[in-house]
Amino acid sequence: MNWQPTAELDVIRQRARVYKQIRTFFNTRGCLEVDTPLLMPTTGTDINIASISVTGNNRVQYLQTSPEYAMKRLLAAGSGSIFQICHAFRQGEAGRLHNPEFSLLEWYRCGYDYHALMDEIELLVTTLSLSRCSFRRVGYRELFRQSLQLDIEAASLEELREQCSRRVPGTDASGFDIDQCLDLLLAMAIAPGLKGYLFVYDYPISQAALARANPNDGSVAERFELFHDGIELANGFSELTDAGQQRARFEQDNRARRERGLPQLEIDERLLAALESGIEDCAGVALGLDRLLMILLGLDSIDQVLTFRD
Repeated sequence: MNWQPTAELDVIRQRARVYKQIRTFFNTRGCLEVDTPLLMPTTGTDINIASISVTGNNRVQYLQTSPEYAMKRLLAAGSGSIFQICHAFRQGEAGRLHNPEFSLLEWYRCGYDYHALMDEIELLVTTLSLSRCSFRRVGYRELFRQSLQLDIEAASLEELREQCSRRVPGTDASGFDIDQCLDLLLAMAIAPGLKGYLFVYDYPISQAALARANPNDGSVAERFELFHDGIELANGFSELTDAGQQRARFEQDNRARRERGLPQLEIDERLLAALESGIEDCAGVALGLDRLLMILLGLDSIDQVLTFRD
C-alpha cells in the first residue's frame, strides 16, 4: 500500500512559504486573519455548485463550499477588512484541476470596489511569484467579441445553442438556457486560448451570484474572474449588501434548482439578518491556492501540490 505523500517535500515546503507570505502581506495591509466553521447547517444555493452534506447529531449539515457567508457575518459585526486561509469542499469535482477538498484564500476589503480588489490581487500574486507578472483586463462581452466574433447582447438563444453545438463538438445544447450556453463557450471555446494572467470582468447580471449590479449599467454585475493560461484562479465581486435583493436571488436559485430537478436548499437566514443589520461597502474574492501554487511552481496538476490525494 502506498502511504507516501502525493506532493514532493519541496513542494510542501513551498506551500508553507506561500502561506507565510500571504499572512505577512495581509497583516502589513491592515487585514485581520479570521477562522470560521467548515461544517454549518446551511450552504450556498448556487445552481452550479454542489455541496457535500454530512449527517450527525440527528441533523444534516454541510461542508462549506466557501467561507463567504460566515465572513460576511463578521463584516456586519464590525470586523473591518478580513482574510482567511481554509479548506473548502464541493461535490463531484475531481480531475487535473479539481479535488473535492481544496484550499482557498478568501478576503474582504472594506471601502474597495472590484477594480481596487483586482489591483490588490495583482500585487499579491506578484509578491508570491517572486518575479514581475503581467496582467490584462477585458470585459466579459468584449472577450466573446474578441475570441468568437460573437455579440452576446444581440445573439438569440437559438444562435447561442448553435454556437455551442458547432464550437464544442458532441454537445447537445438544445435544452440549454442562455447562461448555460455562455458558461460552456467560455470554458470550452474561449478559456483554452487565453494566455497569461487575465481578469474578465462585468459578467451578465444573471450570473451575479453575490455581486452588486453595476450602477451605470444594470445589465452587468461588478464581478470578475482571474484566469492564468485559461485556468480559473479567482472569483470576486463588489459585494451585494442589500438583504432584500440577496433573498430574491436565493429564491431564484431555488426556482432554477426545482426546474432542473435539483434539491432546493434552505436559505441562510443568518446571513440575510447580518446584511439587514448593515454592512459597509466592500469587495471580496476567493482565490484557489492549490491552482495558484501549481502555476507558481510550473506544475501541471494539482495532484503535485496536494499533500495526499486518495
